[in-house]
Parts: sequence; C-alpha cells; structure tokens
Amino acid sequence: MTIRSIAAAAAVAAALLAGPAQAQTPHPCAGDAVEHARKLLAFHFDDDTADMTVDEAIKPVGTVKALRGEGRFDVLEVWGFIYKAQYRMHFLYAQIPGDCVLMGQEILEASDPY
Repeated sequence: MTIRSIAAAAAVAAALLAGPAQAQTPHPCAGDAVEHARKLLAFHFDDDTADMTVDEAIKPVGTVKALRGEGRFDVLEVWGFIYKAQYRMHFLYAQIPGDCVLMGQEILEASDPY
C-alpha cells in the first residue's frame, strides 16, 4: 500500500465514523416535543388513561415553509400509544437558535379505516 492509499482509506474511515455520530445528535427541541406529545394525547383522550405512553425516540422528518415570511419550521415526529392504538404526532418548531418555539402540531391515528 502506498501512503496515498493509506491516507485515503483513513479519510474514508473517519468520514464513516463521523456520519453516524452526527445522525444520532438529538434535535435541540426533542425533549420539548416529547412533553408536548404527552399533553396532546391527554387533550384528545382521558387525562387519567393509565396505558398511555409516548416513544421518546424522536425522528426529524424535514422542514416545511412558514405560512408567512421566508422562514422554515423543523418537523419532529413522535409516536404515542394508548392501549392498542398508535398515534403519529408532528410538531413544527421555528428555526430559532437556542429557543424551542412550537408553531404547530398534528395528530393522526395509524389505522386503516377501510
């Protein structure tokens, strides 16, 4: 092996190792999204439902354009569960560094009504 091929292999290995670490960095508003997910499920159903859970694995699913202005919102996906039902929730956060400004939310039951 030449020094060039060793250096290239080392650069590829470093890039591969750095990739997953960046992907696993949680969104700064992930904790806030979980808290709002619990509140949203409680709002739509009984507050004292014992079998209500929220998955704490938050998935960023992209961005959407703000209704006014040039800004964009980060969309975080959270899953909630009540008994056998599953609910997908999206929370839209303004892209303001250092702040978690919730601008919108949606909840959909993951079932086939047909």
